[in-house]
Amino acid sequence: MGLFDWIRFGRKASDPLALWAEIAKSGRSSKSGATINLDTALRVATWFACVKIVSQGCAQVPFKLFRESNENGLTKIKPARDLPLYDRLATKPNEWQTSFEFREQLVIHAMHGNAYAWKNRTSRGIAEMILLDPGRMCVEQPDEFGPAQYKYSLRNGQVLLFPADQIWHVRGSSWVGYAGMDVLKLAREALGLAIATEESHAGLHANGVKSSGVYSVDGNLSVEQQAKLVAWLKKEARENIGAPMVLDRSAKWISTTMSGMDAQHLETRRFQIEEVCRFAGVSPFMVFHTDKAPTYASAEQFQIQHVVHTLSPWYARIEQSADANLLTDKERAQGLYFKFVAAGLLRGSMKDQGEFFARMLGAGGTRQVLTQDEIRALLEFNPMGGDAAVLHEPTGSQPAPSPAD
Repeated sequence: MGLFDWIRFGRKASDPLALWAEIAKSGRSSKSGATINLDTALRVATWFACVKIVSQGCAQVPFKLFRESNENGLTKIKPARDLPLYDRLATKPNEWQTSFEFREQLVIHAMHGNAYAWKNRTSRGIAEMILLDPGRMCVEQPDEFGPAQYKYSLRNGQVLLFPADQIWHVRGSSWVGYAGMDVLKLAREALGLAIATEESHAGLHANGVKSSGVYSVDGNLSVEQQAKLVAWLKKEARENIGAPMVLDRSAKWISTTMSGMDAQHLETRRFQIEEVCRFAGVSPFMVFHTDKAPTYASAEQFQIQHVVHTLSPWYARIEQSADANLLTDKERAQGLYFKFVAAGLLRGSMKDQGEFFARMLGAGGTRQVLTQDEIRALLEFNPMGGDAAVLHEPTGSQPAPSPAD
């Protein structure tokens, strides 16, 4: 069944839903005077960097469908490659997007509050998933204890009505439960001040960084002399940036505004980087903002902190949302579940990695935890089989005595 087969009714662009969409696009004014909408927010370098680092952090990690089963009393976990849904999420969600592109866009939408993907279900399951523009989606909950309904406005003004089971809805932090909070509304003042300070600093540089002031001369100037003087001042500011100004006829230059240092623009802009990062939940280190040069050890800890405190919550949010929305009750009962394979992000240097693998193989007399083939699989090497696939007792260990002894 195609997307447009779900059309329930049509409306013109003048209806309240379309009008709301137009208002949302125009944005909201902050106290600093800057208008905040999706376009202006993404022009803030810090916000764009935060969105980019989180969305790509979720897209670069393999996202796979696994099957958990019980064999001979042991739990076995294997990728469910035999199911079409495995390839749908891991490789090709639709005809024009890769899995990386789809998940990157999904997280970009979710970081702003909500992400919506239409699920094209057929008799064989989900045939494709298409991301919808959150700005043209209206979520309603007619029954306080029932499922949500989704109204989506097309570009021609027509409205599609989707039942909840046709939409994969990934919510950001939520107050009402059925929809995520509007992040740009919450971060409006922080983003507005970041935009205002950047524009103000740019204005200081427009005339060679040095602030404007009063050029005072003795006597009166004719209209023609004033015009020539203004043209000369503009030419001097543009062509002789930073050079001393030579004045004649008892002229005096009186500065009337503050310099960038006086206005503490740099300090304010640095603070706004941290403020914007707080809303995104990203460490300033990850957007290349530090108050001092990090050491190798501290840089490694920052990277681990980013995985644990920033990416892992997003992994859990998307995994559980995918389990609930893309799998049926029967499939979940059969042991199917989605998982980000994020182990590669926590790999250390080759030396640290070698020491870890040696411990896992039982070095130092400890019990072996992984086989050689399991470690080779982590490194994407082919298995060797035979003895490399067998767990061994630690060297010099004795078997536990039996109760009869």
